[in-house]
Amino acid sequence: MQLLFTELTVFVLAIFVGFEVISKVPSMLHTPLMSATNAIHGIVVVGAMLVAGAAIGGAVGHAIGLAAMVLATINVVGGFAVTERMLEMFKGKTGSK
Repeated sequence: MQLLFTELTVFVLAIFVGFEVISKVPSMLHTPLMSATNAIHGIVVVGAMLVAGAAIGGAVGHAIGLAAMVLATINVVGGFAVTERMLEMFKGKTGSK
């Protein structure tokens, strides 16, 4: 029970710290930061695959590992989509004078 409470405390504190850090970033730095976090989330996908492969707890462990892989993959794909849209904003208008 103590370990669960400690892990939940760290998780909640990480949410607050992450929100404060991200909210202070100027808009011009969002695209480079998104590219870096996409690389980090790629590592998260690999970790999720390792967890799913070595799952303890039988079918429930494998289901949790699969859910982690799906959510991490959605996060990576969404991050690349957002980065692409942000880069489109910085491109010049072609064909117009």
